[in-house]
Amino acid sequence: MNEGFKVSAGDAGNGVVHVAVVGEADLSTAPELEAALIGAIDGGARLVLVDLARTTFIDSTTLGVLMGGVKRLAERNGEMAIVCRDANIRKIFEITLLDQTFAILDNVAAGIEHLGSSDRARSQAD
Repeated sequence: MNEGFKVSAGDAGNGVVHVAVVGEADLSTAPELEAALIGAIDGGARLVLVDLARTTFIDSTTLGVLMGGVKRLAERNGEMAIVCRDANIRKIFEITLLDQTFAILDNVAAGIEHLGSSDRARSQAD
């Protein structure tokens, strides 16, 4: 297990669950991230903000976990967005074209605003 890795989930307001990832998100830590995402979604979250601002590395396993979360959210008419300022990590999303799947924002406030103003958020309020 990666000693510096940590994942936490909490209510960010406006119906958004904030999942913060610290350290290297890779093959050895992906199960912990997956458990946090599934726990949030199965617990009723339909708007999930994955915060990679303090993440130093992601691999293909992490991308697979994120895609699994998107799929699970889509079944519930939900949405996921990503917070990421690291140019190298953003490049991974761009190379894999996942920047077309996820809204990638610079900070948590922008992520909450994006998710809170999405069509899906509005349909939840109806």
